[in-house]
Amino acid sequence: MAVPTDRRPPDRTSDRPVARVGRAPMAPGRERSGPPERRSLAVRSATITVMIRAAFAAAKNLKRDFGEVEQLQVSEKGPGDFVSHADIKAERTVRAELARTRPEYGFLGEEGGETKGDGRNRWIVDPLDGTTNFLHGVPHFAISIGLERAGEIIAGVIYQPISDELFWAEKGNGAFVDTPNARSRRLRVSGRKDPARALVATGIPHIGKDGHAAYFAKLAAVTERTAGIRRWGAGALDLAFVAAGRYDAFFEFGLEPWDVAAGLLLVREAGGVISDISGKPYELGGPSLLASNFGLRDSMVEILSKA
Repeated sequence: MAVPTDRRPPDRTSDRPVARVGRAPMAPGRERSGPPERRSLAVRSATITVMIRAAFAAAKNLKRDFGEVEQLQVSEKGPGDFVSHADIKAERTVRAELARTRPEYGFLGEEGGETKGDGRNRWIVDPLDGTTNFLHGVPHFAISIGLERAGEIIAGVIYQPISDELFWAEKGNGAFVDTPNARSRRLRVSGRKDPARALVATGIPHIGKDGHAAYFAKLAAVTERTAGIRRWGAGALDLAFVAAGRYDAFFEFGLEPWDVAAGLLLVREAGGVISDISGKPYELGGPSLLASNFGLRDSMVEILSKA
């Protein structure tokens, strides 16, 4: 019996998950910020899923406000340190989403302060890391959510709404990145050991911060010994980029817990090391932070300590 030439296998493309993030609606009337339908190739716990959903919910409004910075109402917190209504709105959204499933957990946010919870679990959140970039229309900012349990960071999520990159990690389970083109790619810090080949990120103290002269002495020393310096103005993303091997090291002074909570875990789970600039163990909210691969750590400590 002849087979009709126009007979084709059944089309099953409609059964496949579509990874779209904050772009065109999935279907008429169904616009999403963040991809619930994007299936991870790595196993995610319920906690990580809750954190990701909270980040996506906050990102929806941030993307809507970004590019309209001239229309935003901005109040001044201090010299060179601003807070926008977008910042506050994002934190409220993250807090509400997290509280829906973990109401007993404590919460520490940059804008709303601290709420005591069960005394064991605490969310540590920066709803808009890179506020100054956001307010100037620079597309480099992120939502950072860390979970601290009994004094230790055990889960972290950093989401960059504009590039649609989702960095996430759980203690003991590794660090990963989801992008529009790749799902759950395992993160590894770089393998460079020679400072002369290293790309180093940093944060420069702005007006209202102390220690400018001391910082620039250290910056000069690092500049003389390394392949290049980058200052992007978002500490959470700097740490995520170290975890991804894009930067070989990162150092900064005066970072707050919400700036680094999620990023610390990303670096450690990607095989990197966290310390202060003298090589001593880093404590959350400590005066200085150095993140790098193991091969560069001693060289960076030497450069920074002697300057």
